[in-house]
Amino acid sequence: MTELKNDFTQSLYDDFASNSKYRAVENAVTKNGLLNALERRSSHANNVQEFSIDLTKDPVANQKASGRCWMFAALNTFRHKMIKGLNLGEFELSQAYTFFWDKYEKSNWFMEQIISNYDMDDRKLKFLLNEPQGDGGQWDMIVAIFQKYGVVPKAVYPESIASSNSRELDQHLNKLLRQDAQLLREAKENSEDVELLRVMLLKEIFNYLAVTLGLPPQNFDFSFRDKEGKNFTKFSGTPKEFYDQFVGVDLNEYVSIINAPTADKPFNKSYTVEFLGNVVGAKAVKHLNIEMSRFKELAIAQMQQGETVWFGCDVGQMSNRKDGLLTLDAYDWDSALDIKFTQDKASRLEYSESLMTHAMVLTGVDLKEDGSANKWKVENSWGEDVGKKGYFVASDEWMDEFTYQIVIRKEFLTATELVAYEAEPAILLPWDPMGALA
Repeated sequence: MTELKNDFTQSLYDDFASNSKYRAVENAVTKNGLLNALERRSSHANNVQEFSIDLTKDPVANQKASGRCWMFAALNTFRHKMIKGLNLGEFELSQAYTFFWDKYEKSNWFMEQIISNYDMDDRKLKFLLNEPQGDGGQWDMIVAIFQKYGVVPKAVYPESIASSNSRELDQHLNKLLRQDAQLLREAKENSEDVELLRVMLLKEIFNYLAVTLGLPPQNFDFSFRDKEGKNFTKFSGTPKEFYDQFVGVDLNEYVSIINAPTADKPFNKSYTVEFLGNVVGAKAVKHLNIEMSRFKELAIAQMQQGETVWFGCDVGQMSNRKDGLLTLDAYDWDSALDIKFTQDKASRLEYSESLMTHAMVLTGVDLKEDGSANKWKVENSWGEDVGKKGYFVASDEWMDEFTYQIVIRKEFLTATELVAYEAEPAILLPWDPMGALA
């Protein structure tokens, strides 16, 4: 073992104290904060929000103090379609509605993993118990909710305290689920009726969610006019009927594309993740891993056809949240502190430095003469007080390093890519970074 000797530490102290650059940076950082002091002015000039393809300027939504970005991003892609197709003004679909059903389904999913994997090893059991359910998710998981429960307008099922600030909701739901795991495992060990017990436990959870978030509608009436006050439309029916009539997107035509350049995940192969899901009986979460150049080609192709792109990234990396800049030159670590971050994308995944943390929507791209991207327009779900009225700009270099997933219509894939996607997927361990929830 290597002990830190006092004379070594003293040499570090003396070196810093005698370095006039470090003392100046010390003054700037302690007064203004680290990132404010290191912010590069040039990053603003290099990433102006002007794009050759710009699909929407709709007002952004706000997930507030919840981890529902993946839902917001998916519902935003539908919202853009509805606003354009129906000539609407401001309009949102209810994120609280999908939140309710996701919590309910995740609770049952957790119980299913506990029951059906009774003999799992301790590490996998601890993984499940660490967070029985959370706010985050993957594209295929929100598809499962849409296909089973449909959607409703936000006016029909509005936000609650718990949907806008989910910490308390999650804390007590996970307390219940860990207790339920113990009860189910003990019942199985004692050869008791596990399914009868599960029914009782799910009733308790449903009641908890209904009290906390509000009982979601099974049928509803809704009326609206276009933004000119004309074309009055009335609807009466179920959430699934509302989806079919006003959204009408065939979700089976979309696939998840990832870029994970690690040695254990060869490109042009499909992958799934053990224990990852929410709706028992729905199709498994599935990804096709491809090279980044092709990854971006697919995103551009879909936007050239007028359709925005759901995507997942590590939003906190090299991110100027206040000004909405996702760019590798946002902060000057080298000149100020002689610090260089040298890990590449694969190394960051392998050493737990990065993984997908957030989902947003690509709503535009600025193309060079050769058709490749210079920068990307990003619709976030953090309200209008960050970025340019809620929209961010990502440099193409930032996209290369910190974007991991996009959702694309199958029609843009080559025949070879489609065969690779449809093949039996390799199963990744539960803690693989590609199982991260946005």
